[in-house]
Amino acid sequence: MTRSRFEIRTAVPADFEAIDAFVLAHPGGTVFHRPHWGRAVSHQFGHPQQDLLAFDGETLAGLLPLSLCRGFSGGRALISVPYGVYGGGLEVHTGAARALQDRAQAQAEKQGLRRLELRCRQAPEEGIQGTQSVASSIEVSDLYCGFRHRLPEQADEVLGTIPKKARADVRRAREKLGLVLDQGHWYLPDLVRLFQANKQALGSPALPAGWFARLLEDLGPAVKIHVVRQGSLILSAVMSFIYAGELHAYYSGSLPGADREYKVSSFMYCALQEWAVERGLLVFDFGRSRKDSGAADFKRRQGFEARDLPYAYFLVKDRALPSLNPSNPKTAPLRRLWTQLPAGLAVHMGSMASRFLP
Repeated sequence: MTRSRFEIRTAVPADFEAIDAFVLAHPGGTVFHRPHWGRAVSHQFGHPQQDLLAFDGETLAGLLPLSLCRGFSGGRALISVPYGVYGGGLEVHTGAARALQDRAQAQAEKQGLRRLELRCRQAPEEGIQGTQSVASSIEVSDLYCGFRHRLPEQADEVLGTIPKKARADVRRAREKLGLVLDQGHWYLPDLVRLFQANKQALGSPALPAGWFARLLEDLGPAVKIHVVRQGSLILSAVMSFIYAGELHAYYSGSLPGADREYKVSSFMYCALQEWAVERGLLVFDFGRSRKDSGAADFKRRQGFEARDLPYAYFLVKDRALPSLNPSNPKTAPLRRLWTQLPAGLAVHMGSMASRFLP
């Protein structure tokens, strides 16, 4: 085995501030790499935070945020990053990210986990450096794509970046229907209510209200909640994260029929980009979507270009990629059943199930 020049160890609470500073200074860092995210996951869902650090002498040279997550069947997996769309290793010294990946893979094998899952923007290298391990294999998923683009310099230029049909919808919503964008943490209950109702309509378990409150508590001013309203009627809501000059539009929901009648989503995301420009932000991140989904089609219609997200899975006990998602036709009966549950029961069951769907 080739010995790495890096000293690798699991992070401890005393490392919290140093890790956050490292992420904020790194060009590849995201809000999901921040230790606050892993802490919120641990507190809300009980998945232990097990971030790995690589040191070159006294210098922090690399970070791999990890959480140990339990699935429905009782098996466990190391995930970077659960409930997030980006993850994987960060390095400032060449080779640190690879060394961290190797350690995490070896740890997954030693502990008999199901897999190591890295939600990377770029696929990592395969295998454990300098070993002959055959217990695990790497698979790269092609299920998801990401959407992000650079914002214009002036807020009044945002509308011009949107394709013609969506641009007309925004103008109608603003000028004829009187829709306005409003912002404040006091809209949290509205966001949760609309998000959970939309998830049930799609046949998917929704995240618990406590998760959104936990993100507000742990990420503080980095979290923004916006609503679109017509007078006092709240039509839609979105929770976004500010990070390093970027706005990540993340969780959202809208009233049934609001897109058909008001084109509320087209208006909301245009107005949200304008809001971001006015505050000096440079990039709008529209998150991820399944390639075959209506959400991906909607984002393309708003002028965003899809880019593959090559999530990497180092399979240990698992023999195939996770398949509990709406793209799997086998989940269709369960999704239909979920839409028919009483709303309160769907929220209660979804809150319990979400722990096992990181």
